Amino acid sequence: MPWQAITLELAGREAEALSEALLEAGAVSVAIEDAQAGTAGEIAQYVEPDWDAPAAWRRNRVEVLLQSDADVDRILREAAQAAGVQLPSALRRERFEDADWVRRCQAQFVPLAVGTRLWIVPSWHAAPVDPSGVAIRLDPGLAFGTGSHPTTRLMLAWLEQAVVQNRRPAPRVLDYGCGSGILAIAAGKLGAVGIDAVDTDPQAIIATGDNARRNGVEVRALLPDALPDGEYDIVLANILANPLITLAPLLTARTRRGGRIALAGLLVGQAADVIAAYASAFDARVAATEDGWALVDGVRR
Repeated sequence: MPWQAITLELAGREAEALSEALLEAGAVSVAIEDAQAGTAGEIAQYVEPDWDAPAAWRRNRVEVLLQSDADVDRILREAAQAAGVQLPSALRRERFEDADWVRRCQAQFVPLAVGTRLWIVPSWHAAPVDPSGVAIRLDPGLAFGTGSHPTTRLMLAWLEQAVVQNRRPAPRVLDYGCGSGILAIAAGKLGAVGIDAVDTDPQAIIATGDNARRNGVEVRALLPDALPDGEYDIVLANILANPLITLAPLLTARTRRGGRIALAGLLVGQAADVIAAYASAFDARVAATEDGWALVDGVRR
Protein backbone atom coordinates (compact mmCIF):
# COMPACT_ATOMS: atom_id res chain seq x y z
CA MET A 1 0.00 0.00 0.00
CA PRO A 2 1.43 3.43 -0.91
CA TRP A 3 1.85 6.17 1.68
CA GLN A 4 1.91 9.94 1.51
CA ALA A 5 4.74 11.79 3.24
CA ILE A 6 4.96 15.49 4.05
CA THR A 7 8.19 17.15 5.18
CA LEU A 8 8.40 20.67 6.61
CA GLU A 9 10.60 22.70 8.96
CA LEU A 10 9.53 24.61 12.08
CA ALA A 11 10.99 26.05 15.25
CA GLY A 12 11.47 23.47 18.02
CA ARG A 13 8.49 24.20 20.24
CA GLU A 14 6.19 24.71 17.24
CA ALA A 15 7.28 21.33 15.88
CA GLU A 16 6.36 19.58 19.13
CA ALA A 17 2.93 21.20 19.25
CA LEU A 18 2.21 20.49 15.60
CA SER A 19 3.26 16.83 15.89
CA GLU A 20 0.67 16.16 18.59
CA ALA A 21 -2.03 17.96 16.61
CA LEU A 22 -1.18 16.06 13.41
CA LEU A 23 -1.64 12.72 15.16
CA GLU A 24 -4.98 13.90 16.53
CA ALA A 25 -6.04 15.06 13.04
CA GLY A 26 -5.35 11.70 11.39
CA ALA A 27 -1.64 11.34 10.60
CA VAL A 28 -0.35 7.78 10.97
CA SER A 29 2.98 8.86 12.46
CA VAL A 30 5.13 11.96 12.92
CA ALA A 31 8.92 12.07 13.32
CA ILE A 32 10.90 15.13 14.43
CA GLU A 33 14.64 15.56 13.93
CA ASP A 34 17.14 18.41 14.14
CA ALA A 35 17.21 20.09 10.75
CA GLN A 36 20.83 21.14 11.33
CA ALA A 37 22.07 17.72 12.48
CA GLY A 38 24.14 15.49 10.28
CA THR A 39 23.69 11.79 9.67
CA ALA A 40 22.74 9.89 12.83
CA GLY A 41 25.52 7.89 14.45
CA GLU A 42 25.40 4.29 15.61
CA ILE A 43 24.23 5.24 19.12
CA ALA A 44 21.79 8.05 19.96
CA GLN A 45 22.24 9.80 23.30
CA TYR A 46 19.71 12.57 23.93
CA VAL A 47 21.23 16.03 24.37
CA GLU A 48 19.24 18.87 25.96
CA PRO A 49 18.50 21.48 23.26
CA ASP A 50 19.88 24.98 23.78
CA TRP A 51 16.66 27.03 23.63
CA ASP A 52 18.66 30.22 24.17
CA ALA A 53 20.71 29.67 21.01
CA PRO A 54 20.03 31.72 17.85
CA ALA A 55 16.78 30.81 16.12
CA ALA A 56 18.63 29.26 13.16
CA TRP A 57 19.98 26.57 15.51
CA ARG A 58 16.55 25.53 16.66
CA ARG A 59 15.02 24.35 13.38
CA ASN A 60 13.30 20.98 13.37
CA ARG A 61 12.42 18.80 10.41
CA VAL A 62 8.94 17.30 10.74
CA GLU A 63 8.17 14.21 8.65
CA VAL A 64 4.53 13.18 8.53
CA LEU A 65 3.23 9.83 7.29
CA LEU A 66 -0.35 9.62 6.02
CA GLN A 67 -2.42 6.94 4.36
CA SER A 68 -2.64 7.03 0.56
CA ASP A 69 -6.22 8.35 0.53
CA ALA A 70 -5.84 10.88 3.36
CA ASP A 71 -6.95 14.47 2.76
CA VAL A 72 -3.54 16.02 3.35
CA ASP A 73 -4.61 19.64 3.06
CA ARG A 74 -7.44 19.18 5.58
CA ILE A 75 -5.20 17.39 8.09
CA LEU A 76 -2.50 20.04 7.82
CA ARG A 77 -5.01 22.87 8.12
CA GLU A 78 -6.78 21.38 11.16
CA ALA A 79 -3.51 20.52 12.90
CA ALA A 80 -2.00 23.96 12.33
CA GLN A 81 -5.14 25.62 13.68
CA ALA A 82 -5.24 23.37 16.76
CA ALA A 83 -1.56 23.92 17.49
CA GLY A 84 -1.63 27.66 16.78
CA VAL A 85 1.17 27.25 14.25
CA GLN A 86 1.70 29.02 10.94
CA LEU A 87 2.72 26.40 8.37
CA PRO A 88 5.72 27.25 6.19
CA SER A 89 5.03 27.91 2.53
CA ALA A 90 7.61 25.29 1.49
CA LEU A 91 6.32 21.75 1.98
CA ARG A 92 7.77 18.63 0.38
CA ARG A 93 5.20 16.05 -0.69
CA GLU A 94 6.17 12.50 -1.61
CA ARG A 95 4.59 9.10 -2.12
CA PHE A 96 6.22 5.85 -1.00
CA GLU A 97 5.52 2.18 -1.38
CA ASP A 98 5.65 0.13 1.84
CA ALA A 99 9.21 -1.13 1.43
CA ASP A 100 10.61 2.31 0.61
CA TRP A 101 8.94 3.90 3.62
CA VAL A 102 10.10 1.13 5.99
CA ARG A 103 13.72 1.57 4.90
CA ARG A 104 13.42 5.34 5.27
CA CYS A 105 11.94 5.08 8.78
CA GLN A 106 14.40 2.46 9.98
CA ALA A 107 17.32 4.71 9.09
CA GLN A 108 16.02 7.31 11.58
CA PHE A 109 15.96 5.04 14.65
CA VAL A 110 19.18 3.95 16.37
CA PRO A 111 19.81 2.58 19.89
CA LEU A 112 18.90 5.20 22.49
CA ALA A 113 20.12 5.41 26.09
CA VAL A 114 17.45 6.47 28.62
CA GLY A 115 17.79 6.83 32.38
CA THR A 116 20.71 5.06 34.03
CA ARG A 117 20.38 1.54 32.58
CA LEU A 118 17.75 1.41 29.87
CA TRP A 119 18.53 1.06 26.17
CA ILE A 120 15.79 1.32 23.53
CA VAL A 121 17.03 -0.80 20.61
CA PRO A 122 15.19 -0.95 17.26
CA SER A 123 14.57 -4.57 16.25
CA TRP A 124 16.81 -4.20 13.18
CA HIS A 125 19.84 -3.02 15.24
CA ALA A 126 22.32 -4.94 17.38
CA ALA A 127 22.11 -4.12 21.09
CA PRO A 128 24.99 -2.04 22.52
CA VAL A 129 27.51 -3.88 24.69
CA ASP A 130 26.59 -2.67 28.19
CA PRO A 131 26.91 -5.26 31.00
CA SER A 132 24.70 -3.25 33.36
CA GLY A 133 22.18 -2.18 30.70
CA VAL A 134 18.59 -3.31 30.20
CA ALA A 135 17.84 -3.52 26.47
CA ILE A 136 14.30 -3.17 25.11
CA ARG A 137 13.97 -4.48 21.55
CA LEU A 138 11.36 -2.33 19.84
CA ASP A 139 9.56 -2.19 16.52
CA PRO A 140 7.14 0.78 16.62
CA GLY A 141 5.08 -0.48 13.67
CA LEU A 142 2.17 1.93 13.27
CA ALA A 143 1.99 2.72 17.01
CA PHE A 144 3.39 5.71 18.86
CA GLY A 145 6.34 5.15 21.19
CA THR A 146 9.98 4.89 20.13
CA GLY A 147 11.61 6.34 23.24
CA SER A 148 12.78 9.47 21.46
CA HIS A 149 10.00 11.83 22.57
CA PRO A 150 10.62 13.79 25.82
CA THR A 151 7.42 12.46 27.39
CA THR A 152 8.49 8.86 26.83
CA ARG A 153 11.96 9.52 28.20
CA LEU A 154 10.47 11.16 31.28
CA MET A 155 8.24 8.13 31.89
CA LEU A 156 11.04 5.62 31.38
CA ALA A 157 13.37 7.41 33.80
CA TRP A 158 10.56 7.64 36.39
CA LEU A 159 9.60 4.00 35.87
CA GLU A 160 13.17 2.81 36.35
CA GLN A 161 13.22 4.32 39.84
CA ALA A 162 9.64 3.39 40.75
CA VAL A 163 9.97 -0.32 39.95
CA VAL A 164 13.25 -0.60 41.84
CA GLN A 165 11.71 1.11 44.90
CA ASN A 166 8.71 -1.27 44.80
CA ARG A 167 10.62 -4.44 43.91
CA ARG A 168 9.51 -6.48 46.96
CA PRO A 169 6.97 -7.69 46.24
CA ALA A 170 7.20 -7.13 42.47
CA PRO A 171 4.64 -4.46 41.49
CA ARG A 172 1.66 -4.94 39.21
CA VAL A 173 1.65 -2.33 36.44
CA LEU A 174 -1.01 -0.82 34.16
CA ASP A 175 0.13 1.10 31.06
CA TYR A 176 -2.92 3.04 29.87
CA GLY A 177 -2.43 4.33 26.32
CA CYS A 178 0.37 1.87 25.62
CA GLY A 179 1.20 2.73 21.98
CA SER A 180 4.14 0.48 21.04
CA GLY A 181 4.19 -1.04 24.53
CA ILE A 182 7.52 0.54 25.41
CA LEU A 183 6.56 1.43 29.01
CA ALA A 184 4.88 -1.90 29.76
CA ILE A 185 7.88 -3.80 28.38
CA ALA A 186 10.33 -1.64 30.31
CA ALA A 187 8.37 -2.38 33.49
CA GLY A 188 8.66 -6.10 32.83
CA LYS A 189 12.37 -5.88 32.06
CA LEU A 190 12.89 -4.00 35.34
CA GLY A 191 11.08 -6.64 37.41
CA ALA A 192 7.35 -5.84 37.42
CA VAL A 193 4.76 -8.60 37.08
CA GLY A 194 1.08 -8.82 36.14
CA ILE A 195 1.51 -6.14 33.48
CA ASP A 196 -1.54 -4.94 31.53
CA ALA A 197 -1.34 -2.56 28.56
CA VAL A 198 -4.38 -0.75 27.20
CA ASP A 199 -4.96 1.33 24.08
CA THR A 200 -7.95 2.40 21.99
CA ASP A 201 -5.98 1.77 18.77
CA PRO A 202 -6.04 -1.88 17.59
CA GLN A 203 -2.68 -1.29 15.86
CA ALA A 204 -1.19 -0.44 19.25
CA ILE A 205 -2.48 -3.70 20.71
CA ILE A 206 -0.81 -5.62 17.87
CA ALA A 207 2.47 -3.69 18.20
CA THR A 208 2.55 -4.10 21.98
CA GLY A 209 1.93 -7.85 21.77
CA ASP A 210 4.63 -8.31 19.11
CA ASN A 211 7.16 -6.19 20.99
CA ALA A 212 6.47 -7.96 24.29
CA ARG A 213 7.07 -11.36 22.70
CA ARG A 214 10.26 -10.06 21.09
CA ASN A 215 11.51 -9.05 24.54
CA GLY A 216 10.41 -12.19 26.34
CA VAL A 217 8.14 -10.15 28.61
CA GLU A 218 4.63 -11.22 29.57
CA VAL A 219 2.28 -8.31 28.84
CA ARG A 220 -1.47 -8.58 28.39
CA ALA A 221 -2.41 -6.05 25.67
CA LEU A 222 -6.11 -5.13 25.60
CA LEU A 223 -8.65 -2.69 24.30
CA PRO A 224 -10.17 -0.65 27.17
CA ASP A 225 -13.46 -2.56 27.34
CA ALA A 226 -11.59 -5.87 27.69
CA LEU A 227 -9.60 -4.86 30.77
CA PRO A 228 -10.88 -6.88 33.76
CA ASP A 229 -11.49 -5.39 37.18
CA GLY A 230 -8.46 -4.93 39.41
CA GLU A 231 -6.06 -2.51 41.02
CA TYR A 232 -2.37 -1.90 40.33
CA ASP A 233 0.68 -0.83 42.28
CA ILE A 234 1.86 1.44 39.45
CA VAL A 235 -0.35 3.12 36.84
CA LEU A 236 1.23 4.81 33.81
CA ALA A 237 -0.51 7.09 31.31
CA ASN A 238 1.47 8.94 28.66
CA ILE A 239 -1.33 10.52 26.61
CA LEU A 240 -2.31 14.22 26.46
CA ALA A 241 -3.52 16.66 29.11
CA ASN A 242 -7.24 16.68 28.26
CA PRO A 243 -7.59 12.86 28.08
CA LEU A 244 -5.65 12.56 31.33
CA ILE A 245 -8.14 14.90 33.02
CA THR A 246 -11.09 12.99 31.56
CA LEU A 247 -9.61 9.66 32.65
CA ALA A 248 -8.96 10.76 36.24
CA PRO A 249 -11.84 8.74 37.80
CA LEU A 250 -10.91 5.61 35.86
CA LEU A 251 -7.17 5.77 36.57
CA THR A 252 -7.82 6.61 40.21
CA ALA A 253 -10.01 3.53 40.58
CA ARG A 254 -7.25 1.40 39.05
CA THR A 255 -4.58 2.57 41.52
CA ARG A 256 -4.45 0.78 44.89
CA ARG A 257 -4.18 2.83 48.06
CA GLY A 258 -0.51 3.56 48.57
CA GLY A 259 0.11 2.88 44.88
CA ARG A 260 1.79 5.32 42.52
CA ILE A 261 0.66 7.01 39.32
CA ALA A 262 2.72 8.71 36.61
CA LEU A 263 1.09 11.01 34.06
CA ALA A 264 2.80 12.49 30.99
CA GLY A 265 2.03 13.92 27.58
CA LEU A 266 1.30 17.32 29.11
CA LEU A 267 3.05 20.64 28.82
CA VAL A 268 4.41 22.36 31.92
CA GLY A 269 1.64 24.96 31.69
CA GLN A 270 -1.00 22.19 31.79
CA ALA A 271 0.38 20.43 34.86
CA ALA A 272 -1.66 22.40 37.41
CA ASP A 273 -4.95 21.40 35.75
CA VAL A 274 -3.93 17.74 35.63
CA ILE A 275 -2.84 17.79 39.28
CA ALA A 276 -6.15 19.38 40.23
CA ALA A 277 -8.08 16.60 38.47
CA TYR A 278 -6.35 13.97 40.65
CA ALA A 279 -6.05 15.99 43.87
CA SER A 280 -9.03 14.38 45.63
CA ALA A 281 -7.27 10.99 45.68
CA PHE A 282 -3.57 11.63 45.14
CA ASP A 283 -0.78 13.65 46.67
CA ALA A 284 0.47 14.74 43.25
CA ARG A 285 3.29 16.97 42.05
CA VAL A 286 5.41 17.78 39.02
CA ALA A 287 8.24 15.26 39.37
CA ALA A 288 10.30 16.14 36.28
CA THR A 289 10.31 18.34 33.19
CA GLU A 290 12.05 18.28 29.83
CA ASP A 291 11.80 20.61 26.83
CA GLY A 292 8.63 22.22 28.18
CA TRP A 293 6.96 18.83 28.90
CA ALA A 294 6.11 17.72 32.43
CA LEU A 295 5.66 14.45 34.29
CA VAL A 296 3.20 14.42 37.20
CA ASP A 297 3.43 11.66 39.78
CA GLY A 298 1.33 10.95 42.81
CA VAL A 299 0.70 8.51 45.66
CA ARG A 300 -2.87 7.26 46.17
CA ARG A 301 -4.29 8.15 49.56
